[in-house]
Amino acid sequence: MAALELFAERGYENTTVIDIARRAGLTKSTFFRHFQDKREVLFGDGTLTGLVVEAIAAAPATATPLDAVARALDAVGRKAFTPARREFSARRRAVIAANPELREREALKGLGLIASMAGALNRRGVPDLTSRVAAELGALAWEIAYERWSDTASSDDFSELARRALGELQAASALC
Repeated sequence: MAALELFAERGYENTTVIDIARRAGLTKSTFFRHFQDKREVLFGDGTLTGLVVEAIAAAPATATPLDAVARALDAVGRKAFTPARREFSARRRAVIAANPELREREALKGLGLIASMAGALNRRGVPDLTSRVAAELGALAWEIAYERWSDTASSDDFSELARRALGELQAASALC
């Protein structure tokens, strides 16, 4: 991806939308038809949150809140975190880690994900506090799994890593 290459080469701050558009062979107006600004190249349009909410809603009625969250993490793994995306994700993580503004944006996206998961659990009839705890654990499991999965030396499946992280978090919370 042109933007990611430029961010890695020049730094996020030193890369303009015009630079990205030129590298991608686009006009500036074409770029803005797809992205609101250069940050959105890294953060997308909320599709992953939609997948999570749909998967939680589709979980069987007998699923516990954490089971519903685990199903959501599975759905994200199948659709978004494929082996072909691993290198992009590793580079994306490095660019975000190098820029405070991007780290802040990533944190805000995480908060939005938590709120969306908690809302989806509430709509299943899960009480507020339980929904929030399950959503927080799910988001933390996502973060841990994403970090492990985006390591280019890894060949593990995102869904497996997410389930393992969720189990580790459940075990750790039992010790608290």
